Amino acid sequence: MNTQLEQTFLLSTLIGKPAFIAGKKVGKISDLIAVESGKLPEVGSFVVSRPFGHKALLVPWDKVSDFDGRRLTIEATSPAEVEGEPEPAQICLKDHLLDKKVLDCDDDEVEVVYDIKLALRAGRLYATEVDCSRSAFLRRIGLGRIADLIGGLADRIRTDNTIPWTYVQRLPDTLTSFKGDLKLTVLKEKLPEIHPVDLADILEELAPAERLAIFNELPMEQASDTLEEVEPRVQRELISALDKKRAAALVNDMTPAQAADILAVLPSSEVDEILADIDAEDAEKIRHIIERHDEEIIHFSSSHAIELPPSATVGRVIGDFRNLARNADVVMYIYVLDESRKLLGVVDIKEVLQAELDQKLEEIMSSNVVWLNAKDPVKEASRLFKRYSFRAIPIVDDDERLVGVIPYRDIVNLSH
Repeated sequence: MNTQLEQTFLLSTLIGKPAFIAGKKVGKISDLIAVESGKLPEVGSFVVSRPFGHKALLVPWDKVSDFDGRRLTIEATSPAEVEGEPEPAQICLKDHLLDKKVLDCDDDEVEVVYDIKLALRAGRLYATEVDCSRSAFLRRIGLGRIADLIGGLADRIRTDNTIPWTYVQRLPDTLTSFKGDLKLTVLKEKLPEIHPVDLADILEELAPAERLAIFNELPMEQASDTLEEVEPRVQRELISALDKKRAAALVNDMTPAQAADILAVLPSSEVDEILADIDAEDAEKIRHIIERHDEEIIHFSSSHAIELPPSATVGRVIGDFRNLARNADVVMYIYVLDESRKLLGVVDIKEVLQAELDQKLEEIMSSNVVWLNAKDPVKEASRLFKRYSFRAIPIVDDDERLVGVIPYRDIVNLSH
């Protein structure tokens, strides 16, 4: 075997290559087993599949007499000397990584692995990078020529999408019940550096088992902050799947209002189980807030807002603003209504001040309005405020007629 020059290979091109013993073909390469050894994992064995009725081969690297990427020559007198199957805890590069999701800790993004780059250095074979590029995907589905074209373009404009192996690390076996599948790889030491908002986006892209494995790795404070950022569906899945002691510890790390926002999505039996493990006074506060979360938002709304027709001009608004705002509970938004009180749009007062005096509200209003239905619960208002950072949200009836507004400050007061 040439041990002087470095050679590089793609895992996808090695799978299916023939394996020989004493000049006779005995099977095909079906996988490579990597062993963590320093910065890069080293290929410790080849898995060779054989025709039906014959046992698979597990060929240690020291039994490889020649390997050039086109064929594998095994140093043995018969296949029986190297028969074997991978152990469940071993990392099989094809079965455990290809087409699986990884976390690119450099960019804080979830990627899909389409190929793995390997390098033969000084007589040893190492996994060096995972390839998540479009060209790797095309190679996998048999469109190699197109893949080469895209790869050439990527080289010229530097849009290649590979992740160095140093940014990828296997999750500990104790954390996973994936039956040997390396469904997600992550550099654990990088997790505390990822902002909770970015981490929430990552968790939302993962399957439930992957999501839970990552979430269980987070320090308590980061887990608490991240849980607040994920969407309600994911909150419900995570809290329900967590050990109740850890769930209670997370809740204990939040304010009662924050805890109520999270627990409000759970069945009451699970809420009771979690609250049983925290301070009784805090638990009572959380229960009280949750109860109010289910009340209809209309009961807490105000009917005092600035309402004008679409034909009103900016000049009129500025000239009459003192009178318009005198009895209004919400003065930062102007609600544009038609004659039937149907909500047509909203104008931020800053937009009014920046517009021309002769412009009409219908020209500067935002018609893509986020609103609440009068029958929506308080918790839906909390969710929208959290998502959009509005200072107030309009409330409409089933015919989209304005019936009130709810200021952010009132939702905050309800949570305390």
